[in-house]
Amino acid sequence: MSIQLRNSQDKYGLVAMLLHWGMAILIVGLFALGTYMVELDYYDPWYKQAPDLHRSFGVIVAGLMIYRFGWRLTNSRPRELGETWERRIAAWLHRLFYILIAAIVVSGYLITTADGQPVLVFNWFEIPATYTGFENQEDIAGEIHEWLTTTLIVLVSLHALAALKHHFINRDSTLRRMFGSAD
Repeated sequence: MSIQLRNSQDKYGLVAMLLHWGMAILIVGLFALGTYMVELDYYDPWYKQAPDLHRSFGVIVAGLMIYRFGWRLTNSRPRELGETWERRIAAWLHRLFYILIAAIVVSGYLITTADGQPVLVFNWFEIPATYTGFENQEDIAGEIHEWLTTTLIVLVSLHALAALKHHFINRDSTLRRMFGSAD
């Protein structure tokens, strides 16, 4: 089996697969970490470390999303499988993923920078606070962030179930293609 960087008509290339699975792992991990860290009290050793990691990996997701969007625009996609209604839902769901991830990144940024502090990314660099202009910014952005992330995880779960349905019920190559195999 030869590994190709770019997508073909029959399967996804290595770049698309790494972006897909890398972002999937990061997003699920960020959701788990975010759920864990909001329950920490001030005296827990992870009280400061968990949010720092969460923000840093969130910035990585933002960067990967921008790269992935560019890759998707400049690279062909494998032929679509499934019924017309399934293909339409999948197309809208993928668009919604981009919108939700972007909104989650923005709301996370607004939480972090509400008090004028920059976002510190792994102690490598800072993203400055550029907007701190509304009352209760941290609380409002935090509420929005929670709703958006919960919605994203529900939709990601449905996406995974649809892939399993294609694999086990339809017996088509939808899932295999994302692992680099063709029909």
